[in-house]
Amino acid sequence: MKKGIHPEEYRMVVFKDLSCDYAFLSRSCAVTKDTIQWEDGNEYPLIKLEISSESHPFFTGKMKFIDTAGRIDKFNKKFAKFAKKKQDEPGNEAAETPAENQEA
Repeated sequence: MKKGIHPEEYRMVVFKDLSCDYAFLSRSCAVTKDTIQWEDGNEYPLIKLEISSESHPFFTGKMKFIDTAGRIDKFNKKFAKFAKKKQDEPGNEAAETPAENQEA
């Protein structure tokens, strides 16, 4: 291997999947300010993950929706006023079907 191209600070790090509280200890050179107490009593740097093999549908076989940042609520709150306007407009009746329009 070539010298001088590999990172010097290669250490044990805890990776934690926040969606299912799954954590594992591995080696990494990723930079982080957070730390966590591991099962062996030692303190290790902590890397927070949104998804891992424990929560990804490919590995679990289950489709599970993960909304860690509240993005759906934020979207619904932002665009709720537009949905109300559309329903309140005259002539915009969602229950009316094309077959009913032809008979009238």
